Amino acid sequence: MIEKLPPEIHHAVETLGRSVVKTLSYRITILILDFVCIYIFTGQVRIALGFMIASNIYATLGYFLHERIWGKIKWGKIIYKRVDEVK
Repeated sequence: MIEKLPPEIHHAVETLGRSVVKTLSYRITILILDFVCIYIFTGQVRIALGFMIASNIYATLGYFLHERIWGKIKWGKIIYKRVDEVK
């Protein structure tokens, strides 16, 4: 079920658990795409598997860190306040 945010909340803070699940679901998708692409080009399962494993280890860590860092950067975010909170 999708939970709608109240209109006074522009953006919710992402939890660590959500970041981990997003990272894993993204990487599984990329694992499959990497394997298929390399296999199509080389026709060799061992090369496709080796490339897929190596590239996805460092890419997963990079993606996770990138998401967490950008989650903390305030630049470009707009925080809306409720009308009754504005002084």
